[in-house]
Amino acid sequence: MAPTALFTTITPRGRCPRPLFLVLTLGLLVAIAACTEKPKTASEPIRFAFQNRIGSALPVIAVEKGFFADQGLDVKPLRFNNGPACAEALYSGSADFGTMGDTTAIISASRSENLTIIASHCTGEHRHRLIVRDGSPYKTLADLSGKRVGIKKGTSTYGGFLAAMAAAGMPAGSITVTDLSPSTLPEALAAGSIEAFAASEPTPSMGELKGGRELMTFGGLGNRYPIMLLAQNEFLTNREADTLAFMEALKTAEGFVRAHPEETAAIMARATGLPPEVMQSAMERHTYALTMDAPILSSLSETAAFLKAHGKVQKVPDFSTASTDRYLR
Repeated sequence: MAPTALFTTITPRGRCPRPLFLVLTLGLLVAIAACTEKPKTASEPIRFAFQNRIGSALPVIAVEKGFFADQGLDVKPLRFNNGPACAEALYSGSADFGTMGDTTAIISASRSENLTIIASHCTGEHRHRLIVRDGSPYKTLADLSGKRVGIKKGTSTYGGFLAAMAAAGMPAGSITVTDLSPSTLPEALAAGSIEAFAASEPTPSMGELKGGRELMTFGGLGNRYPIMLLAQNEFLTNREADTLAFMEALKTAEGFVRAHPEETAAIMARATGLPPEVMQSAMERHTYALTMDAPILSSLSETAAFLKAHGKVQKVPDFSTASTDRYLR
């Protein structure tokens, strides 16, 4: 039967009676709405951008041990090897949550009002290190004047490096910074294309395994180098229950890291490619805890002021609105 026959045979004049016409129209509208309606927000996976680095033990453990799934969450891990890549995923809307060092978090918060800092999950005053080739003549940071140093710009390592130069009384530009991905730094040092590199773990330890030695850390400069967790504001507004469950999974991971250091080291060794015995030593440079307390905010504020003074950000974020501890209470 032709499609129009369903309607033309109902009445002699080939038209539906008004009540039936309304019923059919309403049914058609409902069908269209059912086909075009987006899936419920709560059913969408949570996109989590984090780093396969030692400082990100809580995210790695939460994924590997299934702690997100235990909370009934469908989390899609997005693994990167540096904070700026995580920040870009958040900024572009490709991620709902993202982890990054303090400098990257400050830059992100200063550029976008759509992101909120909700926690620090790791700190480590000495987790950023400057590595040179073993046997090189360099003994101090000043010895690297006029030399090439590999660093991923925009990272908390870069912020620590700038602070170390300022503390040493070295003018900006006295060391040539080569912007390189952390994964390429040990090879670049071994090949002689740079004289030193600065990075957070596991890159310094990998550099030592390939013939490097530590020149210095970026500790003692008043910065705890917290690794921050940021989220899209729209996600926080629309999926508060999932956010609380997400944080609960990270709290479970925090307890696991504290209770099972050897198993944690083994899991992190597989995630980073670092030997387990080296991993345990590197992890000792970190303190793993979910927090958003006054010392963290103070550290962020001081770093933000330093970055603004050196022209790395145009404004200092208002942390009273750009951060919150409500998801940790």
